[in-house]
Amino acid sequence: MMTGVTSMMLGGYAFEALGFGYQNIKRKVNTPWVEISVGQDLNPQQWTGPTSDEVTIQGVLFPEEFGGQSQLDGIIAAQLAGTEMMLVSGDAMEGVIQGMFTMQSVEEDQTYHDAQGRPRRNAYVIALKRIRSDTTASVGGLADRAGSFLSELFR
Repeated sequence: MMTGVTSMMLGGYAFEALGFGYQNIKRKVNTPWVEISVGQDLNPQQWTGPTSDEVTIQGVLFPEEFGGQSQLDGIIAAQLAGTEMMLVSGDAMEGVIQGMFTMQSVEEDQTYHDAQGRPRRNAYVIALKRIRSDTTASVGGLADRAGSFLSELFR
C-alpha cells in the first residue's frame, strides 16, 4: 500500500513519507592505508583501495495506523533468500542509483502489542553492504538494470 511520496527504494520496496518510512541513513566507507616499516623515520603509508561501503537505514513503523510491516517483511524474506538489491535514493524527478547491495542484517524492536499480539510500533535497522562491481563488465549491466528499474518505478 503506497501511502506517501517515495523518497528511496531498496529493490522493489519503496520507503515513503507515511507507512514504510525511515528516520536516518548512515554510511561508512572503509579505505584503509597500510604502514610500511622503515628505520629512523615516520613509516610511509600506502593506500590499498576501498574495502567496504556500508549503509544503515533506521526507521520506525506504526503498522496499525500507517502500514509498512509488509514491506519490512518482504525485505527480510529477500534477505533470507540471499537476494541482492539496488538502492535508489531521490524521487521521480531526480533518482540517484546508489548501487547494488547485499543485506547484512535486519533488526526489529517491536513494542506496544495489541490484543492479537501485533506490534503497534516497530523500530527497525537494515544494514547493507555494497557489492563489488567489475568496472568494465558490470557498468553496462548495472545501467541496463537501473534503467529498467527506474522506468518500472516511476511509470
